[in-house]
Amino acid sequence: MINWRANLPASGAVLEGAHGSWSASVLIERVEALAQMLRATFRPGAALAILADNGPEWIAIDLAVHEAGMTLVPLPSFFTPPQWRHALTQAAVDGLFCVDAALAGALGYTTAVATPGALSLYAGARLPGTVPPGVQKVTFTSGTTAQPKGVCLGSSQQWALAQVLADALAGLNIRRHLNLLPLSVLLENIAGTYTAMLSGARNISLPLAMTGLRGAASFDPGVCLAAIAATRAESVILLPQMLQALVAAVRPDDPRIASLKFIAVGGARTPKALIEAAQARGFPVYEGYGLSECGSVVSLNLPGQARIGSAGKPLPNRSVRIAPDGEIEVGGGVMAGYLGQASGDHAPGQDTWLGTGDIGHLDADGYLYIDGRKNNVLVTAYGRNVSPEWPESLLLGTGVMAQAMVVGDARAYLAAAIVPLQADAPDAVIDAAVERVNQELPDYARIGAWFRTAPFSEADGTATVNGRLRRDTARLRCAAHIEQIYQS
Repeated sequence: MINWRANLPASGAVLEGAHGSWSASVLIERVEALAQMLRATFRPGAALAILADNGPEWIAIDLAVHEAGMTLVPLPSFFTPPQWRHALTQAAVDGLFCVDAALAGALGYTTAVATPGALSLYAGARLPGTVPPGVQKVTFTSGTTAQPKGVCLGSSQQWALAQVLADALAGLNIRRHLNLLPLSVLLENIAGTYTAMLSGARNISLPLAMTGLRGAASFDPGVCLAAIAATRAESVILLPQMLQALVAAVRPDDPRIASLKFIAVGGARTPKALIEAAQARGFPVYEGYGLSECGSVVSLNLPGQARIGSAGKPLPNRSVRIAPDGEIEVGGGVMAGYLGQASGDHAPGQDTWLGTGDIGHLDADGYLYIDGRKNNVLVTAYGRNVSPEWPESLLLGTGVMAQAMVVGDARAYLAAAIVPLQADAPDAVIDAAVERVNQELPDYARIGAWFRTAPFSEADGTATVNGRLRRDTARLRCAAHIEQIYQS
């Protein structure tokens, strides 16, 4: 593991939370005390889960589990209780860090363990199974299925990626990073916190309600902008729907974003028009591409090396190639496999090629473009292949739609389920936006009809926390509207 202590500033705070700041010495003492307690309490190689809001304690526990040579299993707060139980069972978790004793007990962890930190730890009955050797973190993806899959990552993969990102951003001299995504999300955990630590920057980690994110699908841009201004954040990581809301909420030359030097946006495809609108409003935003199976970031646009519409160039520790069928394959620092599934014969971090399930292309200068999901391709009644993400991205780029789902497999034309950005937007406004999009598309990819629908969300199973559609569930919810559109 890279020595995370090496770049911590000798003076000043390294972590800042809702209840004060932590110096390097305070952080190191807390991590060492926690690691000692873990080694004395649990078997070697034990798995420990954490179910908690953002804050310095979360980060200290993460580092302490590293130090103790154990496996951390971050549990997203937006998972359902059955999903938590699935993750705990799959990873054979021995102990659970959790603020709620009743919740821990309901999940099977009833024995309180004395800890040197503010976050309570509960032990449970020994579960059958173990995490494979060399796996330091199991991150469960919300994915597109009901049961999340556990991605097995080694320590070196995580820290090596953070070091590459720290090196790439060194010229910006970022001193203050604000966590806006849950630390249980690998993108924030590694590309945010680990990268900040290796850069010698202060990591500001506040409860998510204080930064605007409530649950899996509710975001208050006003609260977020106030947090950015109050903390003087210089870097943040956003999901596309968060960026869209912030762009709509700011004023020209808005002083609330004056401190920002770098915004990474990822987690789902970002419309080109949204990036352009954000930059025009003063957001220093750069799109990237990644997936949990690769430890998060694979490619990233950077200052002086950016091409709007692309996901940037692959990072120096990554190799990217395009398979004959258009699938993006990634080599370098990929996962060992999924927990509980055959994972091949490679150890965590060992070189191998991973099929991402995304289709895309590389331009002549090496910039990566994401064209859609391999298994999402629609084949029209006229035999034309269309990735629905293509027209969807253009629809979202109009500034009129918050969400869109394009359908039309085996149909004569495509149709779209639309969630307007403004719920009371007149049909004429949506019609005009669809027409503008159609002018940019060939005839076989144009939207022939559309209908309004309720927002797609994690809550009803129609979207992941990152905003990616769970298309089968979303189509099922919209089935009656879809049939009505085509029958008319």
